[in-house]
Amino acid sequence: MLRKIDCIMIRVPDLTAAAAYYTRVLGLSQLWTREQSVGLGMPETDAEIVLHTLDDIPEPILPHYLVNDVVSAVGELTREGSRVVAEPFDIEIGKCAMIEDPFGVRLCILDMAKGPLS
Repeated sequence: MLRKIDCIMIRVPDLTAAAAYYTRVLGLSQLWTREQSVGLGMPETDAEIVLHTLDDIPEPILPHYLVNDVVSAVGELTREGSRVVAEPFDIEIGKCAMIEDPFGVRLCILDMAKGPLS
């Protein structure tokens, strides 16, 4: 079900300063930008670091795992004992949801039904 780590979401207080730091100091490259988020790339993976200032994402740092279909994945995961923390909701590239596995670990899953950001 989990295909890969799509991105690591990191909430920051100052998006401009954080993006400058991550590109200058950590050597990441800017892939895309939005009003409240910036996608940064690493040279040896297509997983992204996404810096953001969004208060509605429940954790300050959280990996987001790519799945084929969020709604189907949530259904299967709940049947297998996971609990829904955040029901599937629309995002710019598709859908996202957060579940908690039977061991208390929170997993954020997303699909790219609408396609990747450019």
